[in-house]
Amino acid sequence: MPGGKLYYQQCATSKPTAVVLVHDGALDSNVWDDVWPQFCGRFHTIRYDRRGYGRSPEATDWYSEIDDLAAVLRQLEVHQAVVVGSSHGAQMSIDFTLAHPEIVQKLVLVGPVVTGLGYTKHFLYRGGAFDSLPAWLARGDTKRAILAATHDRWALAPGDTIGQRRIREVLTASPQDLSAGGHELPNKPALPRLGEIHVPTLILVGDADIPDVHAHAGAIEAGIPRARRVVVEGVGHIMYVEKPAPSSVAS
Repeated sequence: MPGGKLYYQQCATSKPTAVVLVHDGALDSNVWDDVWPQFCGRFHTIRYDRRGYGRSPEATDWYSEIDDLAAVLRQLEVHQAVVVGSSHGAQMSIDFTLAHPEIVQKLVLVGPVVTGLGYTKHFLYRGGAFDSLPAWLARGDTKRAILAATHDRWALAPGDTIGQRRIREVLTASPQDLSAGGHELPNKPALPRLGEIHVPTLILVGDADIPDVHAHAGAIEAGIPRARRVVVEGVGHIMYVEKPAPSSVAS
């Protein structure tokens, strides 16, 4: 990639449909491990670590996340794809679709947010252990920072200890995920341009997700002409960790 390198993985390259998985803003592409075999059984599937996450070095200069995704697909000679984005990865997937409508055939947005729509104080300051995360990172106490991250009350449905363990495993393997980000060039707000997206779009939101995400999901559904929103029961923000059931969203 211009000015850096990105780790990526692909499987089932002989399958006709290419699906690219774009991870969220807190965990690297290993967060897809539980659903990876199921996707690989049906699709040519690609996942990658954004800069600073997992096995991708952090950025040392300004860069475009949209250009990075385009470069991954160009490297793999993928000209059309179904893009599955989670949280910040969903925001990025929307921006990518607006920039490269010739590539995206379908969109699947999991717990999405969209540029151009703000957040409440409730979203930014959630209370509980999660709010102590920046302090532990500033002190260099990675162990306590990981513990705080696993106790975000909106990430998972209440009482999901299995999901908490999985998040803790990903962050313990790649603690740099907690502080990744920086040097990303901002994109033009997508909210007023959602009507330019004309591909089938599925929006998935956990019923236990934070209200801001439900608001963003509603705005996205209202803005994209061919969007359909489904509220999934018994899950929070990272539903594919909580309920990694076989998916038909890209079919």
